[in-house]
Amino acid sequence: MSKVITIVQARMSSSRLPGKVMRTILGQPILKLQLERMSFSKCCGQIVVATSLNPSDDIIEKFCIENQIDVFRGDENDLLDRHYQCALKYEATTVAKIPSDCPLIDARIMDKVFEFFMENNLDYVSNLHPATYPDGNDVEVFTIEALEKANRDAKKSMEREHTTPYFWENPHLFTIGNISWERNIDYSMSHRFTLDYIEDFNFISRIYEELYKINRNFSLEDILILLDAKPEIYGLNSIYAGVNWYRNHLQELSTIAPHQTKNI
Repeated sequence: MSKVITIVQARMSSSRLPGKVMRTILGQPILKLQLERMSFSKCCGQIVVATSLNPSDDIIEKFCIENQIDVFRGDENDLLDRHYQCALKYEATTVAKIPSDCPLIDARIMDKVFEFFMENNLDYVSNLHPATYPDGNDVEVFTIEALEKANRDAKKSMEREHTTPYFWENPHLFTIGNISWERNIDYSMSHRFTLDYIEDFNFISRIYEELYKINRNFSLEDILILLDAKPEIYGLNSIYAGVNWYRNHLQELSTIAPHQTKNI
């Protein structure tokens, strides 16, 4: 019997914006807002927050228990093993990975990735290799068998910290698919919806303040329409557009090109 779980990795010890997932917007923790947006997905199955065993993450576990959200705790730095152990605990056959720094994630995009995965019987599908959606719409879906193999065989610290590069870097070992944005344009380096800096928090706060009361399930298109109408919101964090973790590992990533990242 098949079972889908979507794992949201979350921690308090972000070096650039400590405690970011529990910062509040409209009186609610960002993590709660993101989980609500994800819950609009038709395909995501059981949503589980996977945090670390570090005592600083006790607050995340407490939040999840109080809000009846499934929670798992695992290795702080080995995210690959944390995802695998979480998948085993919840007896998953299909696993999705969505970081907790994506509070503007659109459930419609989630379902596009899930549906492509289900229709094509692949080991791994994402919408970020290569990316075309605005940064912060990261969805990756894979089989438990592929995750088990990656957890067993991946050796590089970068592969273990970032969970899924072992899939990308070994296309001869896995069947891999990617979803491109139907607009047929690339906003991955120009539009930043992810949460890593205080400027990102200010940007995401404004988006929620403008759209959440109108429609809790506001879409990517709703955000883009708002940014066209109020370009000053886009400017709040545009200095970091294109900045992602790839920049620190270009020598290790054979499937990532320099134009897919930017230094600060």
